[in-house]
Amino acid sequence: MSEPTKHITRNRKAYHNYFVDDEYEAGMVLLGTEVKSLREGKVHLKDAYARFIDNELYLVNAHISPYDHATHENHEPERRRKLLLKRHQLNKLKTKVDQAGYTLIPLSLYFKDSHVKCQLGLCRGKKQFDKRRELKKRQHAREIAREKSARNWEK
Repeated sequence: MSEPTKHITRNRKAYHNYFVDDEYEAGMVLLGTEVKSLREGKVHLKDAYARFIDNELYLVNAHISPYDHATHENHEPERRRKLLLKRHQLNKLKTKVDQAGYTLIPLSLYFKDSHVKCQLGLCRGKKQFDKRRELKKRQHAREIAREKSARNWEK
């Protein structure tokens, strides 16, 4: 029986800055001290992205802080980390990413059983007016919900 997933971190800015067209679950090749830092939640995905290097997929610019209780054999905080996907998924993603405007952005990191997984999003960048439109929609929905709750409160 498998354990429920435990989220480590989410890239909240990804949904604000990008349209997420598709999502993939990838395994990660990590060192022991990186896993221990992840268990403490010391990771930032703000500027991270995935990129193909020699037909392999790597997570770039993800900052995993050094483990506090490690000896001299600690990891480099912003090293490239290999992502594990099936070959047909890699080929499909490579063709999509080679098209103009698509990029792979990590949406979240989580533990599934005892393995660290990265949820990747196949994304297109949003323009400034798209971001403003989405903020207006969210604000309008919030105002409607506030009015409904005020009416229910009066009754």
